Amino acid sequence: MTRHPPTIDDESLIAALRLTAGHDPVPAHVSAAARAVFGLRLPGAATARPVPTPAPLGVRSADEARLLRFTAAELTVDLEVTAMDGLVDLAGQVSPCPEAGTRVEVRTLHLTESRELSPTGQFAVTGLPPGWFSVVCHRPEHSPVATSWTRIRP
Repeated sequence: MTRHPPTIDDESLIAALRLTAGHDPVPAHVSAAARAVFGLRLPGAATARPVPTPAPLGVRSADEARLLRFTAAELTVDLEVTAMDGLVDLAGQVSPCPEAGTRVEVRTLHLTESRELSPTGQFAVTGLPPGWFSVVCHRPEHSPVATSWTRIRP
């Protein structure tokens, strides 16, 4: 006679593993945030990953503005992040200089701000809530390029 192991569903297995490991369950707000971010994914978009950015010459303190750089195969997104009065301002530049009709979306978990790029590839969004954000570059005739999600604290 062949004995088959009992069947167990995924949630029961995860609960059993947590109990065995002695870990508490994931807080509800963390699960809700993960579901919200998953809903913001862009199938087919290339992901621009963060790369180190050297401090520009002549800057005395890194406390005032935070510089971030994200790159994908053919695109770079530079961001200067400034927090003031509990809100976040982003000034950015996309390079190489994009063609006419290129726009960016600055996405948070709660809102999306869209901007046309200047002829030199610059854009700015002010008054964002602190927290997670991603910048998506939409170029005519190209797939979108989205920065990885980054958390900004005031």
